[in-house]
Amino acid sequence: MIRLSVNVNKVATLRNARGGRTPSVREAIDACLAAGAKGITVHPRADERHITRADVAAIAAHLAPVRDQVEFNIEGDPRADFVDLVVAARPHQCTLVPVVPGEITSQADWSADTSPERLTAVVQRLKAEGIRVSLFVEAAEAPIRWAKRLGADRVELYTEPFARAFVKGPDAARASIAMYAAAAELAHVLGMGVNAGHDLDLQNLVMFRDVPYVDEVSIGHALISHALYVGLERSVRDYLAVLS
Repeated sequence: MIRLSVNVNKVATLRNARGGRTPSVREAIDACLAAGAKGITVHPRADERHITRADVAAIAAHLAPVRDQVEFNIEGDPRADFVDLVVAARPHQCTLVPVVPGEITSQADWSADTSPERLTAVVQRLKAEGIRVSLFVEAAEAPIRWAKRLGADRVELYTEPFARAFVKGPDAARASIAMYAAAAELAHVLGMGVNAGHDLDLQNLVMFRDVPYVDEVSIGHALISHALYVGLERSVRDYLAVLS
């Protein structure tokens, strides 16, 4: 079964909109774990508009007693202070993603034309600390081979293009999913694990779950939005039911 990692950024966004401690990110995490989630993802941006540096330390401490059962994944751009934060928190996995100035959410993957000098030292440092490294890439041959050359342990396939294809209809969805299946197959052949994320929801996940070799999906916005109507534990269980 594909592992579900719940991205709790939106809980922090709601908290920060008012200030104070409500809703509690840690209580939200507890609800996710009670419902059966086996992974938690956060993305501490430089502007701290949702997850803050203090959140990262608090979450790492909160998850420490269940480290053998629950994976902690921190994603972000490879700026120096972010890498230091990750090393201090010691998550199971760090997912490196490019950041476009002014973006609301991640809207780009690493291009195969990206200079290796920008990331090689970061990848090596994180791996030396025992942290698995995943790179956020398009479902295509060139960026997957690029990630392998950089020493990534996994790739996270950027699934917004699939989500857009899905709403266009069955033919577009099938053509897109074939590209993701081929990309996952290549990553597997090259010895890398496969994650996926961005704009996955209860509808398109029914098709995406059949992509081979996917270890983990990271889902935040759609899952938290669904939770507004049914509650957080129920929302997590609904996603787990689709994945199973």
